[in-house]
Amino acid sequence: MDISTAAAPRSDQLNADDLIGGPQLVTITEVRKGNDEQPVEIVTAEFGPGRPYKPGKSMIRVLLAAWGKEASAYTGRRLMLYRDPEIRFGKDAVGGIRISAMSNIDSRLTLALTITRGKRAPFTVDPLPDEPKPADTPKLAAITADEALDFAREIAESNTLDELNAVGQAMTTCDLGSHKNKLQTAWRERSAAIKAAGVQDEQLPMNTTTNEEK
Repeated sequence: MDISTAAAPRSDQLNADDLIGGPQLVTITEVRKGNDEQPVEIVTAEFGPGRPYKPGKSMIRVLLAAWGKEASAYTGRRLMLYRDPEIRFGKDAVGGIRISAMSNIDSRLTLALTITRGKRAPFTVDPLPDEPKPADTPKLAAITADEALDFAREIAESNTLDELNAVGQAMTTCDLGSHKNKLQTAWRERSAAIKAAGVQDEQLPMNTTTNEEK
């Protein structure tokens, strides 16, 4: 039985690994009812109906606090989504999607969210301007081919999820340009290889390779 497919990101939803390249501004086109495990599906113009954002309970609480319970009012509103590598499943940091900013709120919103059983921490969401103003945001220069090779090497040499997450965080501070898809694919494949080997804090054997390394 090949269990490697269990480590692959789900293709029927927006995944945290899709945001390795940096935060993503999305515009909501529809909010659908999901299943018991993931009851809310947010369809966006950027990812389409086939890959909705499925917020967890904490982010649903943020949406309720900011916009209220009537989901039909969410259409046309915008979210800034980002990958938080510290989100945990059990004892493991697996990463997840959080909201950093929202349209249609007048000021910064701070809520106390549960991070572990019995422990809460403040979580802050900033307001987005009513109209996007791309010109107000300094544009980063796209990375060079040599810098892309450096990222690819660091991904390939990562032996733990912590090391790989550190590379992912560094990638979010850059404009990956034409190298984005290749680097994101390499990152996901390396993540799957580490998870499949059951490695969290100890190094992989030196002969462990991914498809990108071959």
